[in-house]
Amino acid sequence: MQDEFRNESFTDFSREENARAMREAIERVKSELGREYPLVIGGERITTGKTFDSLNPAKKTEVVGRFQKATEELARAAVEKANETFRSWRNTSPRQRADLLFRVAGLMRERRHYLSAWMVQEVAKTWAEADGDTAEAIDFCDFYAREMLRYASAQPLTKIEGEDNRLTYIPLGVGVVIPPWNFPLAIMAGMTVASVVTGNTVVLKPSSDAPAIAYKFFELLEEAGMPPGVVNFMTGSGAEVGDVVVDHPLTRYVAFTGSKEIGLRINERAAKVHKGQIWIKRVVAEMGGKDAIIVDADTDLDEAATGVVQSAFGFQGQKCSACSRAIIHTDVYEPMLERIVERTQKLKLGDPADPTTSLSAVINNKAFKTISDYVEKGKADGGRVVAGGGSDGEQGYFIEPTVIADVKPGDRIEQEEIFGPVLAVIRARDFDDALRIANDTEYGLTGAVYTNDHAKLERASREFHAGNLYLNRKCTGALVGVHPFGGFNMSGTDSKAGGRDYLGLFMQAKVVSEKIRPGYSDKEKRGAI
Repeated sequence: MQDEFRNESFTDFSREENARAMREAIERVKSELGREYPLVIGGERITTGKTFDSLNPAKKTEVVGRFQKATEELARAAVEKANETFRSWRNTSPRQRADLLFRVAGLMRERRHYLSAWMVQEVAKTWAEADGDTAEAIDFCDFYAREMLRYASAQPLTKIEGEDNRLTYIPLGVGVVIPPWNFPLAIMAGMTVASVVTGNTVVLKPSSDAPAIAYKFFELLEEAGMPPGVVNFMTGSGAEVGDVVVDHPLTRYVAFTGSKEIGLRINERAAKVHKGQIWIKRVVAEMGGKDAIIVDADTDLDEAATGVVQSAFGFQGQKCSACSRAIIHTDVYEPMLERIVERTQKLKLGDPADPTTSLSAVINNKAFKTISDYVEKGKADGGRVVAGGGSDGEQGYFIEPTVIADVKPGDRIEQEEIFGPVLAVIRARDFDDALRIANDTEYGLTGAVYTNDHAKLERASREFHAGNLYLNRKCTGALVGVHPFGGFNMSGTDSKAGGRDYLGLFMQAKVVSEKIRPGYSDKEKRGAI
């Protein structure tokens, strides 16, 4: 019997042996920078002669890795190879597929700091953020392996006399997995292994900002014994080859995490039926948020300020769960603002390889310009910059953690997803007003409420429209199995990654009903089946 799932613990880098191991891992990764990586279709390594570079956001001229630009022909070939492999992979036992994930989790534990170090270099995660990402990837493998065994067990049905009825879950087919760059190991691995363990085959198209860590994970899958063609590794332009794999008539579903705009585009394209397609494609999408933390007058302001700052500026605010709006009761607005500013000014912006760094560079030049423009928009709309506001793009894409006070409901920085280290602070007349402001966006991913009034917490539980609502704690840091994650409205399909219903999105239920003939024993029946 499988032991009970437990979340992977985080690394304590205050212990010298752990810090030393991380430093060594970073040096090892630095020695491997700049290598060229292939596409992998059906186990075959392919180069195209046309490449693009993955760059270190904190050292924007440093090449992390060189990757192939796939062609439309190769994109179609990847789907077709995945479809061919599906014919055999779907018939492997759930136990075999679960064991593959357990082996992958074991390999990740052995190389934990090495994997984290790749994220330090490729997406500028701090030590703690990278370590948390790796821990979550391990959790996804362990959790989904156990979940597959649960789904594969006998499912409860109402009994009737004279029939034997069974409900089983079977895989869908070829899945296209399009993960984001902000959790380049955890979310990428989670969507991929959820597909594989349920018996599907995959075309994995990682973000062009984070292909190196995806390739390192793909190598672990191979090392763990994954057959060729179960996962096919493809890099290149989303507009050029992403559309091809989404549109392909053999594609059965698309699992996507990223921006609202791209998610809606995928959903629209997937809805069109192409020649030869005999199913409605399924889309599993997580598309971002405009998350708010409400701070009531009756609460511990120090605790609330710490939660707001941690939620707003962890990984440079580049989390769909990040707090981008602090909605504060008017009676405590100024003292709360002072506490937020004080904590923000203590954050250290710098090199992610330095263990003392609190936050580092944003992902690329496009993000750098967009986030900087939003700071200017906030000021133009009457906001008051009370912390940060500066930027430096000379060496890397560095933007100071920025707090903009006196933002009005409906302002652009209060409504639009910024995806960077910018916090809008809004004054609310009372708790009713705070809830109204919090809900008045097109998103509904995460949120939090700080108050000592239990009735208000109960009311927020009913009325705060978010897929993940946290009471008297920060709005980031969802744990696999503990906080199943997914949002409402334009935040996506509420897929609840890391939850007990998630694998059901990658399967379909089949019922087999057999009439029991008189004198036909259970033993004979089982033998016939």
